[in-house]
Amino acid sequence: MNPPGLFFQFHFYLFGLLAVGGSLLFVTRKSPVAAALWLVNVMFCISALFVMLDAPFIGAIQVLVYAGAIMVVFLFVVMLLNLGHPSEVADLRGRGTRITAGFVGLAMLAEVLVLMRVRIPAILPPAPPETNITSTIAAPLFREYLLPFELTSVLLLAAIVGAVVLAKRRV
Repeated sequence: MNPPGLFFQFHFYLFGLLAVGGSLLFVTRKSPVAAALWLVNVMFCISALFVMLDAPFIGAIQVLVYAGAIMVVFLFVVMLLNLGHPSEVADLRGRGTRITAGFVGLAMLAEVLVLMRVRIPAILPPAPPETNITSTIAAPLFREYLLPFELTSVLLLAAIVGAVVLAKRRV
């Protein structure tokens, strides 16, 4: 296998630094909603690292499970706690913070545009065609471990119903 090129190394370190920076911002936020959004940023960066390391299925699961489902549950709990008026939990205070956020957003948009122009398969060697990671993971999950998988889904449903019942009881 050929050693990764400069393009690969640059993006690996970029997503790594974005993940570390996002995790520091996650820990230092006062607002739980802003902290959750920074955690979503970290999850997307980690997913990009998985995709770059030739594990696209794990990257997709990272986004779907953690950035999607877990963050929805987290924000659902924050909404049930009723934190007060939205202006009290706002994290962007001044004009300088908004301008900085705009520049960071433009930089990330430029990064996506550069990634769209450069063909990543030309840099990374293609995976063998007989490799099918999805069926390797799905076959045991839906054959040998079907009962624990379904029991877990029923327990999660019961937890959601319990949370709604507890929240309605306080009001």
